[in-house]
Amino acid sequence: MSESPTEHFEHAEHAAHVAEIGDSFLSTVSVTIAILAVIAATVGSLESLETAATISAKNDAVFFQNKETDTWNFFQAKSIKKNLYEISAASNPAKSEEYLREAKRYETESRDVQKEAADLEHKKNAKLEESEHHEHRHHILTIGVTMLHVSIAVATIAIITHGKRWPWYMSLILGTMGVVASAYAYMGGNAAH
Repeated sequence: MSESPTEHFEHAEHAAHVAEIGDSFLSTVSVTIAILAVIAATVGSLESLETAATISAKNDAVFFQNKETDTWNFFQAKSIKKNLYEISAASNPAKSEEYLREAKRYETESRDVQKEAADLEHKKNAKLEESEHHEHRHHILTIGVTMLHVSIAVATIAIITHGKRWPWYMSLILGTMGVVASAYAYMGGNAAH
């Protein structure tokens, strides 16, 4: 969720206006809005970092997938050559020993290639799991930052209504929920992955 580059100026302007009024409750609301804005900006930055980590891990997974596919193709080629040498050994007894030696070499090489392909598959799966983990965090942080932005808007209602307390209380509840949701992304949200 991207922030307006002038949003913090708007909050400062509201705070300056409220300070001129001289109402201590409205000053408290104004400070609350400033604190919520800082927390929302921080959570928004974390959300962006998780998005970047998701994309990076998915790109790595695609890279490993391509290498894995190439390696499995190489394995197939080695296996085909091994089989051709075995067929040649059976159909040409004069060169049977030479052909069986080549078949054995390709069999050994194909096992090594098979191990490499399995390793690449493991790396690909690990990167996919990592990307899902970051994407899960991103979704939770999106909820958290949204709650924080709504809490700022609701707190502003307390200023607009010249000191009604319920919007401020509601903004504190929503802000707390946003902070808890954001913290869950890094604490409790990891248990699922």
